[in-house]
Amino acid sequence: MRKKKTIERLKESFGQLKDDDFRFDFIEKYFVNKDNSDSFQVLSDKTCNDLDFEELFMFLDRTTSRVGQQYLYNRLKAIPNNISDIVNKEKLIEKLTDDDDYRINTQLQLDKLNKEDVFHISSLFQEEHQKPPKWFFVIRLLSFTSVLSLIMYHFNPQMILVFLGVFLVNTGIHYWNKKHLYKYLGSIPQLLRLNAIANNLHKDQFFKAIDAELPNSIRVINQVRNRMSFFRLEASLQSDMEAIFWGILELFKIAFLLEPLLLFGVLKRLDLKRKEIENVFSFVGEIDIMVSIASLRNGLDKYCLPEISDSKLSAKNVYHPLIPECITNTIEISNKSILLTGSNMSGKTSFIRTIGLNMITGLTLNTCFAETMSIPKLRIYSAIRISDDLMNDKSYYFEEVLTIKEMIEKSSNGKPNLFLLDEIFKGTNTVERISAGKAVLSRLSKNKNIVFVSTHDIELTDMLSDEYELYHFSEIVKENNVGFDYKLKEGKLKNRNAIRILQINDYPNDLIDEAIEISKKMDEITVANTRS
Repeated sequence: MRKKKTIERLKESFGQLKDDDFRFDFIEKYFVNKDNSDSFQVLSDKTCNDLDFEELFMFLDRTTSRVGQQYLYNRLKAIPNNISDIVNKEKLIEKLTDDDDYRINTQLQLDKLNKEDVFHISSLFQEEHQKPPKWFFVIRLLSFTSVLSLIMYHFNPQMILVFLGVFLVNTGIHYWNKKHLYKYLGSIPQLLRLNAIANNLHKDQFFKAIDAELPNSIRVINQVRNRMSFFRLEASLQSDMEAIFWGILELFKIAFLLEPLLLFGVLKRLDLKRKEIENVFSFVGEIDIMVSIASLRNGLDKYCLPEISDSKLSAKNVYHPLIPECITNTIEISNKSILLTGSNMSGKTSFIRTIGLNMITGLTLNTCFAETMSIPKLRIYSAIRISDDLMNDKSYYFEEVLTIKEMIEKSSNGKPNLFLLDEIFKGTNTVERISAGKAVLSRLSKNKNIVFVSTHDIELTDMLSDEYELYHFSEIVKENNVGFDYKLKEGKLKNRNAIRILQINDYPNDLIDEAIEISKKMDEITVANTRS
């Protein structure tokens, strides 16, 4: 009956968003402790914040197991150099999509790894294990004394006094050790389960290709399976509250100090098997990511597999997956970067984010939210969401200066990048903002870098027209209403409606007239400066 309900739940959830609590403190655990130095790029916290990474992850995550969830988080945040064996993986994703029985059977295995304790498996191969105390030999001596005193009791009943004395000492050591034991009561039983599930999944001919050598890792972990089974029993008894049996077992463990002997013995062996544990973890995580991608794509009205090119970035009907009923746009870039103009709320920043997150999902999940998309392999840096750092007494402008300084350093390191900026240097005055903005944007666009930047400063469009393609978003003003079509248009913004919007919101007529007059004078000055 339970299995039938699980199957129904898995069928109904395919293609749907997760109805789940996202414990990011646990989800990111594997990523935080993993050495990702060999990856193409590890996304910075700044870029993740700018692109709403956690919200994106909650949308993308259709994994079944906690192992898969952690593995997906790491995949998205640490962009791999290449998605290995992508052709065969796409065939597997297609099979998982089309063959319901095959997918459900796979998910039934993965679903056994859905408890919160599973999050802690990664600690067994990433974190330092508890070391035995220097006086650990005393524990062995006391355990041996308990055994010996019971044997000698048959020959000398007074040996029971020795046993009881040792028992009292053992009680203190037993409960001292509990604080170490509880740390592993979740992870070690779940490792046993993970190993068994990996073994079952590897029997499938399609999954074998992911890691042909996996049976070696499974076999190595199985060498300590019997010792680890003690922790499975311990965890089960704690949850089932089998009081009588538990009481007897607890006395037995105290008498012979079984817990510290087994715990430190198992940890010593697991310490030598970190690589094998991670291999099993990665194998299951990789399978779950493919199930997740299949579910994600099944729930989308439109998606594509990106073409990875050398320099061309183009997208047909690309959209932001987190915006309901998002308006699609089309763009093609060859040798220039992109400068966007337009009023507030017209869609500039959302479009910049759209490009950024599609780059991430294209390079990590081989999936883009577009009709077609071609992307180069670029490292992604952003300066979109900047705020005052009051705790460190840094102003908005100073925070922006530091962020863009890092971009300038990255722009000439010999690796092509994608730079995403929103309203550059908006924390300072107009003259210096335009001057510094022009110099910075010219520098960032060199060395095969691609820049997407939005601005309200129309002057920049004339200064950067040789280096940047000009696009704009515009509002629609009709009578007493302002609307937006969120469509990307070629060229710079020509119609400025800010004063008109003040007018339709019943600002005083004399104020409107004064604003119009000042605007005309400033336009004349700008034209004169440009000609000179």
